[in-house]
Amino acid sequence: MSRKKTRKINENAPKRQPRTKKEDRALSGKKQNSGNKAGSRHDEKQIQQSLGGTQKAKDPRHGSKKPVQLNLPDAKPVEKKAKAATPKLSDEQKLLKLEDDPRLNLLLDMLEEGRELNEADQTWLEKQLSEIERLMERLGITEEDDLEHVVKTATRSDDDLLQQFESGADLLKDYQNKD
Repeated sequence: MSRKKTRKINENAPKRQPRTKKEDRALSGKKQNSGNKAGSRHDEKQIQQSLGGTQKAKDPRHGSKKPVQLNLPDAKPVEKKAKAATPKLSDEQKLLKLEDDPRLNLLLDMLEEGRELNEADQTWLEKQLSEIERLMERLGITEEDDLEHVVKTATRSDDDLLQQFESGADLLKDYQNKD
């Protein structure tokens, strides 16, 4: 039989604590319980103390004593919010708005250059042009009247233009002298 070998503890190794008897060891004390004792909801003495003895004792086992309404309240009709009244545009304003549309002008320029439009743009353009024609008919404007108006504004006399320029210069001087 071979001899039992024991381990030798070096000086660098951790030291073992010496063995002590169970009675000599200090007990860490009783384990601290958290929470209430068992049956604490039903303890009459504790309930009386918490209420001060003057109020009627409530049974903590029961829930809320808030009354519950058994029938539904009458539904009030929901009033729809009135939309902000947008002022209706006159036919002249509608016509000006349509003529100043940048998309319409762009598509008309593309047609003048000879480019082809896709189907969606073509239908939109036709719709806008028909709307412009309808408004012009309603207002009694013909294309000839429109051309005459353009010619009149283009052939303003030089004297009118000079007078307009000088009046603008006078207004500018008045504004600068105001400060």
